[in-house]
Amino acid sequence: MGSPILTLIEQAHVSPPPGAIGDKLLPLTFFDFWWLTQPPVHYLFFYQSSVTQTQFIETIIPNLKHSLSITLQHFFPFAGNLIVYPTSTKNPEIRCVEGDSVAVTFAECNLDFNKLTENNPRDCDMFYHLIPPLGHTEQTLFLGPSLDFTKIPVFSLQVTLFPNYGISIGMTNHHCLGDASTRFSFLKAWTSIARSGTDESFLANETLPFYERLVKNPKLDESYLKFVKVEKFKEEYQPKILCGPIDKVRATFILSRTMLNKLKSLVLTQLPTLAYVSSFTVACAYIWSCIAKTRDDGVQMFGFTIDCRTRMNPPFPSAYFGNCLGGCMAMENSKQLTGKEGFVTAAKLIGESLHKTLTDKDGMFKEIESYGDLFSNGIPETMIGVAGTPKLKFYDMDFGWGRPKKIETISIDYNGSISMNASKENYEDLEIGVCLSTTEMKCFVRIFEDGLEKYI
Repeated sequence: MGSPILTLIEQAHVSPPPGAIGDKLLPLTFFDFWWLTQPPVHYLFFYQSSVTQTQFIETIIPNLKHSLSITLQHFFPFAGNLIVYPTSTKNPEIRCVEGDSVAVTFAECNLDFNKLTENNPRDCDMFYHLIPPLGHTEQTLFLGPSLDFTKIPVFSLQVTLFPNYGISIGMTNHHCLGDASTRFSFLKAWTSIARSGTDESFLANETLPFYERLVKNPKLDESYLKFVKVEKFKEEYQPKILCGPIDKVRATFILSRTMLNKLKSLVLTQLPTLAYVSSFTVACAYIWSCIAKTRDDGVQMFGFTIDCRTRMNPPFPSAYFGNCLGGCMAMENSKQLTGKEGFVTAAKLIGESLHKTLTDKDGMFKEIESYGDLFSNGIPETMIGVAGTPKLKFYDMDFGWGRPKKIETISIDYNGSISMNASKENYEDLEIGVCLSTTEMKCFVRIFEDGLEKYI
């Protein structure tokens, strides 16, 4: 029998400094309710370093626990729990009380660090050893309609040593905790504090989280809570867990600035009046058309979220804590996406959907029932989402060991989404993560490469 893949070093619980925050509540809004029943978000940051086990135990673990504790003083919801009541008369909230903590696992792994950080297709199963579960959901006894609730941890961490090769930091959060912008702000604070040992630099150069709830819309609250069936949440909700074995592989594809500009020129030549022909638009369109050719399975939907902070009236502060996202979707029969003009067709659909969403005052804030109109012709056989955003420079996250060698969004494995980040080497290039079955990936790689030769 071979040695275990993962060896536990320490299971810790890290709290904010004693007495630093007391007991606090963060009310949630309809922006957050949409995500109550969605799978957790999993991110992996890989850092190349020749650190030894002794250095890891004696230096890195104490520093990470100390800096995380100070960070939680400013980002208290990360240490808290989601509280869901079985009635829409009392909205879900995140509650943090004295003694609450983040579960942090420190472990050692014997997997091939260099293999994990390649762009080539790799077995998805390997990565599941490096991400932590959210923790156990707790149910209260029935104490009355206003006191009965479900309690769910919202954040957990796993720091894994690959002796003499590197470190990975795996993060899992319930999506109701916040969107990519919120996670980015938290990581900027944590990495700054880890490098300096105090929060002085963070407080001098960054903005503290903005916790005030600036939007109140009881009608939308009710609509979204009805959609997620909050009254059955206690009986039916179970956080999803990724586990193997599965016949899936993940790969990373780079679309350089040069490639993106040529794709934009191609679209504008054929569709000169199309709005929102951005790098994001053509990247999404190209990947969508490649997946369509890989599967050719009927109606397909492509969707992504839009940060609404600057689009609110008046605009929300950039440091607004939580989710502040609107949805944008496009649908088409795969035959229209696999033909000679499949890429241009996809770009047209995405560009028009963006234009409609961003110019419609109510485009991003509709009652959940209205989304049913999208499926009037049936549920799509393939639904593709986009995790992450190239607008946020996650490759700047330096704990003191340098910038990440690789970032992976593991949660795309749940639902066939893709991930998108600004590339480490050049922030104008896009790094796209794709998770497919082994057979589909072989086909996708060929179509992706052949298509670029054709268009570029």
